Amino acid sequence: MLSKASKYAISAVLYLTNTASISNKISSKEVAEKLNIPAPFLAKVIQELTKKGIVSSVKGPNGGFYLSEINEKNTIYDIIECIDDIDKFNQCYLGQHECNEENPCVVHYLYAPFKEKLVKKLKTKTILEMAIEYSKNNNLSEIIK
Repeated sequence: MLSKASKYAISAVLYLTNTASISNKISSKEVAEKLNIPAPFLAKVIQELTKKGIVSSVKGPNGGFYLSEINEKNTIYDIIECIDDIDKFNQCYLGQHECNEENPCVVHYLYAPFKEKLVKKLKTKTILEMAIEYSKNNNLSEIIK
């Protein structure tokens, strides 16, 4: 459901949340190496996140990326919305153009509750809350799979 760019963005943001700070900024190259993500691609993704205020950055020799307390209050949904067309959450699971409550596809009623629960979690859990969950589960490297 998510593009590689969104998956990479989520992974990078959660990694930065757990490892970077204003006094310990991290380069996009270092994030890419740690998460095994193509560095040029990740650099573009992180720049977009910075433009939208999801990630903070400082330029210069001691520069890099980190998340401020304000950034950490954003949600995973905000990250996805920044990178992808968020309308994909409203699309039919089977790709039918006319799938809705009045004209459901064969899996509509199976998929709709799952989709609602997922979107609710993505919209309500902050980046910080998600990062804490992943660090507790030691699952950060599993995010992009």
